[in-house]
Amino acid sequence: MSSPADSFYEKSTALLARARDTNAAVITRCAALIGASVAQDGVLHVFGSGHSEVIGREIIGRAGGLACVSGIIDPTGGFIENLVGYGTELVGRYDRQYQMLPGECMIVISNSGKNSAPLEVALYAKQKGLTIIGLTSVQMSTHTKTVHPGGQNLHAIADHVLDNLGVPGDTLIDIGEGQFSGPTSTLVGATLLNLLMLEVIAWLQAHRHPLPLFKSQNLPGAIEHNRKVAAKYRHRLSRQVA
Repeated sequence: MSSPADSFYEKSTALLARARDTNAAVITRCAALIGASVAQDGVLHVFGSGHSEVIGREIIGRAGGLACVSGIIDPTGGFIENLVGYGTELVGRYDRQYQMLPGECMIVISNSGKNSAPLEVALYAKQKGLTIIGLTSVQMSTHTKTVHPGGQNLHAIADHVLDNLGVPGDTLIDIGEGQFSGPTSTLVGATLLNLLMLEVIAWLQAHRHPLPLFKSQNLPGAIEHNRKVAAKYRHRLSRQVA
């Protein structure tokens, strides 16, 4: 009999492979949209409320990642993500400081797709003329009623949807006594975003645009390189290289 850890490894790696195949076409489409924006010196904006912020941070200021990625950071850690109006206030403050421009893209991450803050962020950005890429569990977002008075979940608001294929409760492993563990949304979500970023890089290369990539600050000369790469986005990034 396999251990819970062995079962999680087997099931989650199989889920990861299936998520890659399921989302391949969407990743290709979104990479072209983001690539075209980056080629015009655009910024990619990212928001994830609560634990989903961890997934968004995976591509912000990342070694080997695009320098032009800016995160909308919730100082409450998602504690009041269902307070109607809070997401609009949060994204409005961010917009005033860092600017969200028409033609740019925003990735909004919400596993359930129902909480108010990510929905309000997506709606605000959409009104500003940004393309919304939602990262969610389509199964949950489709069947779980939103708390937002607009009535739509993330999959319905987003222009393009990346599906993490998560199950209700976000856990794969039955550990007995009616309890489950082994969450998958972070593992799959972070992988999908990295696949997307690599496809953006491939699009930029194919169209002969320069790559605004960060290097690991542990490498010689990397700090100077990163400052130079980030210079053009200096006043538009919520997280910058020091």
